Amino acid sequence: MSLISSASSTKIPVDIRQFPGSRSFAADYIFNFPKLASFFAGDPRDRAAWADAIRRTRAVERRPKEIAAIIAAQQERRGAPARAREAAQTLADSATVAVVTGQQAGLFGGPLYTLFKALCAIKLAEHVSREHQVRAVPVFWIESEDHDWDEVRTCTVLNDALTPCSVALPSELMLAPAPVASVRLDDSVSAAIDELARTLPATEFREDLLKTLREIYAPGSGMADAFGRWLEHLLGDLGLVVYDASDPDAKRLAAPIFTTELSTPGETGRLAAGAGAELDALGYHAQVQASQDAPALFLLDGGREPIRAANGRLSAGDHSYSPDELAGQARDFPGGFSPNVLLRPIVQDAIFPTICYVAGPSELSYLGQLRAVYRRFGVPMPLVQPRQTATLVDSGAFRFLTKHQIPLESFQPQDDAALNELVKAQIPVAIDQAFEAVARAVDTSMAALISAMPALDPTLEGAAKSTLGKMEHDLETLKGKIVQTAKRRDETLKRQFARTRALTFPGGQPQERVVGFVSFLNQYGPALVDRLMAELALEPDKHWIIAV
Repeated sequence: MSLISSASSTKIPVDIRQFPGSRSFAADYIFNFPKLASFFAGDPRDRAAWADAIRRTRAVERRPKEIAAIIAAQQERRGAPARAREAAQTLADSATVAVVTGQQAGLFGGPLYTLFKALCAIKLAEHVSREHQVRAVPVFWIESEDHDWDEVRTCTVLNDALTPCSVALPSELMLAPAPVASVRLDDSVSAAIDELARTLPATEFREDLLKTLREIYAPGSGMADAFGRWLEHLLGDLGLVVYDASDPDAKRLAAPIFTTELSTPGETGRLAAGAGAELDALGYHAQVQASQDAPALFLLDGGREPIRAANGRLSAGDHSYSPDELAGQARDFPGGFSPNVLLRPIVQDAIFPTICYVAGPSELSYLGQLRAVYRRFGVPMPLVQPRQTATLVDSGAFRFLTKHQIPLESFQPQDDAALNELVKAQIPVAIDQAFEAVARAVDTSMAALISAMPALDPTLEGAAKSTLGKMEHDLETLKGKIVQTAKRRDETLKRQFARTRALTFPGGQPQERVVGFVSFLNQYGPALVDRLMAELALEPDKHWIIAV
């Protein structure tokens, strides 16, 4: 159990291994990197590893002016802030390096951890620039070709009662699996913002927030485009460069990767599966079960069709091709293809001069399967930095946590076990001492009686033991009644506990994975971003409880 200890007046560190949902792979990556060193390009805690990553990425020939021009066109379309545009233009210089992170285009920005990933990339780029005297640019890769519509069409916020409420776009906006970038918003998005207005608590920031969302998430806008505009609105002035991965103009930069993948289908899958088997042998679980005969690509032909292999041919949907046919198509029309989870990092780091990727726990696991895949394509594997992780609380919840020293993970179960322990701690010491004295006296006296019984009548020993059990049960029942009485006497304590639990683990799930960051922008306004930039530390071994 991780007891909370206050490190400052505004935040509390918790050992990341104690945070619910922590994975052994991620924990070993942070605390025992040598065990996993062969699967990665270097330890991000090692300064020399950063210097090596900078050297390796600069040694690869790319087309920096083209990617800078492509991003400039995207930024122009979205109306990006000046500082974001200036940062993007520095990518035209082959000496510039990038710290990259990414996520699907979640409605209204998605869960809180999406914001944490972006802020981590920004802070890390600033740190690298200072420490290594290079120009490092933070890049947010919108995974806009993902087709999991159900994952991105919903945003969860907390209402006045801190109950998680979901606001969603209709499933019918995507009738068949297709890139999220293909979804055009209709009047249903206005209805979703209306629902958001009815759900969010009234604050001094709500009207401006809703006004901005209506401007960005307007009917006719693309889902991914709106997501990019929203990120730039919030973080563009911090120099974040937002990149839409569905841009067909950028696909030509990845054409050589597509053609290689199609010319030798299954090789990426075999390499990733081999690394997965090694991880399994070490006691982990391979994140991706890769196909070992099909290419790690989708064909974009009105949808997003996986490419399958059979009898020496490749198929997508109802069409069949030879590997050479599809390779030629990828060379001439690369915009018709999309990488899957195994090939996407390779494409990303072939396009950008990436020295580090900021990853969530699942991403960290599958990236551990890709070192040989990077080598196959001649792309330097970047360092991988686990994203920052935090729980945001208000001053009342923060005071409650620091006063009562309850382990954070105790708030996840949706029962009263931790509350009962807290209430017990409030019971006068005299009562506890009296109970202990009575229990000892009963045990001592009954033990003597039970040991003496056989001399009188052996059959009475069982009855004596049964009597002892009843007495112990009655004492526990009495103690339970005292606890319940204490609970009724201290309704404030009960309310504070329930409120803190609802805020930290809504519905029993970690706050950062469930609640959209729009909920906190409503509560704290634009200053939330500046506060998090100041408070979030680049220390992946800790989960932070932050008072906002």
